[in-house]
Amino acid sequence: MDKHIIGENAGILWRLLNTDAQKRWEYSEIKNITGFDDSELGSAIGWLAREDKI
Repeated sequence: MDKHIIGENAGILWRLLNTDAQKRWEYSEIKNITGFDDSELGSAIGWLAREDKI
């Protein structure tokens, strides 16, 4: 997977998670909304975690 795409996916995920900062998101809910597969979502989560965003 390309680092540029992982970064873009992380941005999409970041914007989604910040629509309601108090909401507790379910993994499956995020997958359904974003359309990411497990590896795409996992990579985006890892990117945000590495940057101390989540």
